[in-house]
Formats: sequence, C-alpha cells, structure tokens
Amino acid sequence: MRLGIISALSEEQQGLVEAMQSPYKLIHGQREYWVGQLWEIDAVCVLSRIGKVAAAMTATTLVEKFGVTHILFTGVAGAGDKTVNVGDIVVADALVQHDMDASPLFPRFEVPLTGLTHFQADHRLNARVLDAAHAFLDEDFMEAIDAGEKAVFRLTQPRIHRGLIASGDQFIKDSDHIDGLNAALPGLVAVEMEGAAVAQVCYELNVPCAVIRTISDKANEHAATDFMRFVKSVAARYALFIVKRFCLQTEELVNVQASKVSAGT
Repeated sequence: MRLGIISALSEEQQGLVEAMQSPYKLIHGQREYWVGQLWEIDAVCVLSRIGKVAAAMTATTLVEKFGVTHILFTGVAGAGDKTVNVGDIVVADALVQHDMDASPLFPRFEVPLTGLTHFQADHRLNARVLDAAHAFLDEDFMEAIDAGEKAVFRLTQPRIHRGLIASGDQFIKDSDHIDGLNAALPGLVAVEMEGAAVAQVCYELNVPCAVIRTISDKANEHAATDFMRFVKSVAARYALFIVKRFCLQTEELVNVQASKVSAGT
C-alpha cells in the first residue's frame, strides 16, 4: 500500500505531516506533497485546497505522479441530516455531486457520459476506516480532545454515521437549502466540497478510496460560527488519531499476511 491522504485545509493535515517519519517535500502544480511513512505505512500527504476541481486535480496527481494505491480524504463537513450532530464522524458509503445538473440532457446529479449519479467508496477500505473510527471514539477520544473544547462544542457522545455524502462548490449555510438536498437525496448524512470529485477520479482510475468527515456544523445559518476553531482543536485531532489507528491496523494486517505466506513456503 502507498496511501494518499488528502485534506482541504492546512489545519486538517498539520498533525499528520508532523507525525511523518523521514518526510520530504515535493512541489507540483502549486501544491506541497509530503512523502514519507506514517506508522510504517508509505504515505503521501497533500493539501488539495477547497472545491471539486482542486480536489480532482490533487487526486489525479497522487495516482499518476506519486503512485499511490489507495486514497483517503479527511476533513470536515456539514450535517446532512438532523440526527447528525457536531463532533460526529461520517464515513461515506457513496458520494454525489449535489450541484451537478445537466438536465434535460441527463438526469439531475448524473455525471454526463458515466451513467452514474453516485460513486461508491471502496468496501474493504471503508471497513478499515470504520474500525479505526470506532477505536478512536472508544479508546482515544477522551484524551485526544481538550476538555474545554468538548464543553464549547458540546461534544459528549459522538457517533459514527455511514451513508451518502454530497459534494458541491458551495458552503451550505441555509436551512432551506439543506432541506431541499435531503428531499432530493435520500440517505444524505453530510455535505462538503471535495469528496465526490475524488471519488469520481478514483472510480475512473480504478483506485480504492474512502472519505471520512468530522461534522463541524449543521449546514444552517450558524454554520460559520467558530468554524476554524473547531477545525484546529477538534477535527485535526480526530484526523490524526483515526489515521494513526488505520495505519497501525493496516500494518498489523500486512504482517499477519506476510507471516501466513512465509509459513506456507
């Protein structure tokens, strides 16, 4: 495995870059790609910047230039459903571009000439990400997040949600807008600005991908309140600990498989 980790904001990936073993930096396409190891897993960390085009370019470069075999997108998102709360974790089963509408030539949400509205996350990669997220909440959450920040953002018992993530080149901050997306996209759990573009690139290049998001807001009129504070003090910590769990579990799995092969020979 060579894992590509994409984040949209520098604050979201700072801890991951700092945790890298023997990192070195390469600049390509006005982006800094940090290459090294994260808990014994070959990895490339990169800041995509915000929006679908930026994310698609970054994902393509990770595969074509840096040879990553799997892509993980970490970051924040707005809640796509009233049952999803700030501090919850969302893992995408599928992703859709909510601002894609080429009707009447194509159905709403369908990406022209693909025949698809929804792009699926990789099942096996998702299973590992979910295991890492559950382990984080069960074993790391209390120490990972400062008590004061828990109080400010009312983080008591965060939950994990699986389902549909909708991406678009819009920061959703209006209750009517999110209600409309809920009506049009059953199973919606989160809204953000990059994931579906990455999922489309990975689909077309046949690279497994997963998207994991920490809910920063309710995608309503209060969405921008303390947004950057949440990213720095909460979401960045979630990403660091979950990716650490993911890498350690992956390394353990690789070692077990290698032992079985060795025993068989």
